[in-house]
Amino acid sequence: MGFMDSLFGTKSNSAFETLISNTLKSSEHLNAVRSADPAKESLSKDMFAKYGKLRGRDLFFNFIGSGRGHGPYVELIDGSVKLDLINGIGINVLGHSHPEILKASVCGALSDVVMQGNLQPNQEYGQVLEKLVEVSARGSRLKYAWLTTCGAMAGENALKMARQKTNGARKVIAMENAFAGRSTIMAEITDNPAFREGLPTYDEVLRIPFYNKHDPESSQKALDMLNKHIDENKNNICVFCFEPMQGEGGYNVAPREYFIPLFESCRKANIPIWFDEVQTFCRTTEFYAFQTLKLGEYVDITTVAKSLQGAATLYTEELNPKAGLVSGTFAGSSSALASSKAVMDLLDHDGYMGPKGKIQKIHNEFKQMLNDINNSGPCKGLLRDAEGMGLMIGVIPLDGSKEKMMLLNKKLFNNGIICFGCGRGPFKLRFLLPAILETRHIQEAKIILEKSILECL
Repeated sequence: MGFMDSLFGTKSNSAFETLISNTLKSSEHLNAVRSADPAKESLSKDMFAKYGKLRGRDLFFNFIGSGRGHGPYVELIDGSVKLDLINGIGINVLGHSHPEILKASVCGALSDVVMQGNLQPNQEYGQVLEKLVEVSARGSRLKYAWLTTCGAMAGENALKMARQKTNGARKVIAMENAFAGRSTIMAEITDNPAFREGLPTYDEVLRIPFYNKHDPESSQKALDMLNKHIDENKNNICVFCFEPMQGEGGYNVAPREYFIPLFESCRKANIPIWFDEVQTFCRTTEFYAFQTLKLGEYVDITTVAKSLQGAATLYTEELNPKAGLVSGTFAGSSSALASSKAVMDLLDHDGYMGPKGKIQKIHNEFKQMLNDINNSGPCKGLLRDAEGMGLMIGVIPLDGSKEKMMLLNKKLFNNGIICFGCGRGPFKLRFLLPAILETRHIQEAKIILEKSILECL
């Protein structure tokens, strides 16, 4: 707490701890799902309408947070309390109002600047870089990190590094059903026409199929397609970009054995390998899915965001860009950078990681709960094929159609669970679980899931 002492003197700890304690006490009663307060209904409806009007389309959920939460629970302005199992699509990996994250956030907020930059950083910037490089080097050749503010920008930096390394090669090998981000070129790498409607195409992406556990030939098909692309685009492929577990594309997973022949072909052709870990970072049983899958020797570039409270591109000595290629004003807010370091330290040292850690325990228990719903009782056969890695779990609801998935998604929200959708036939519910989830929360989720499924029939 040296920074606090330098601000207020040696008595600062007492005032600081009082502030944190009072903040936590204001939310500690948020420990179960709760319906909206009728007295706040008019205010909340007006605010939902106002926000929708200001941005040109309605909010997906009628969600505006009150600023208070506790563990996996979040309070909304209508007075309702939801079980938050999506966490802003993966941002809040340790849930709401975690004491250590709150402390770090407040300390950062008291810094001299709101936003730190790559030209003028404070110490939090270097602390995040140091921790990122440390955890990234475990089993890989990753040596450097560059901070930015979102996954799409981290991806843009990764692509520039790869193109510079390959002397301006244009083509990108990417997976079918990939998602890379919302910038122009990241939308091009993303395999979803609905996400780039009205945009021009640039003919820069070559696709191969992701692993399909229902097709015993899927690995060979992917390898054959990759080799075909390499043969037809000599010296014009800059990178192989993929998610080790697909996110928006359907929470699709693949075994280690699927990836290795693909990587070996890329190595022979001198094509850099880019692990897009924007969503998987901090959410498998290691910091990276490439560590969980023991594929670190193949990594040339990786991108992270979401749980980091910001974003970064990690790269090897060979991919280290020349001065001027990557820059950007913002590295992140002082509060976010301080929180980022705290998140990584907590996950690293408080028993979350490893095959017997808290993350794997949550994975096993939540997946079993979904399978129990599907295997017996009134919802038998209506929540199929639960799979994923770590804190990322997807499941096919009802008939697997988009309409039914969306209907159930909204029912769940109304009944107290926030989750989201993914995939494109079958469509899935997806859960980005907080790492502080307990058995009682999972059982509460089971009751709400069963209730909501039956309301959709």
